[in-house]
Amino acid sequence: MSTLRKVAVVTGASSGIGAATALLLAQNGYRVFAAARRFERLEELAGRNENIEAHLLDVTDQSSVDAFVASIAGIEIDILVNNAGGAFDSS
Repeated sequence: MSTLRKVAVVTGASSGIGAATALLLAQNGYRVFAAARRFERLEELAGRNENIEAHLLDVTDQSSVDAFVASIAGIEIDILVNNAGGAFDSS
């Protein structure tokens, strides 16, 4: 039996489908990197399960995306749930 834990990244994890998905994965033993703009809500979610790590991420801000990617660089990801969305100016 492998001692390596499966890893999941869930964006848009501060509420709704993203939060529910992160919690379900964590309850099933995954190490979950939960990422979103509303960090306070992520901290609340992480407080519900020790397998969840809160990460600040705003997908509309390239520097935020770069910082998030750097924080998980080198970690093998088994599941990616890309649930985040944002509005971009079309001009």
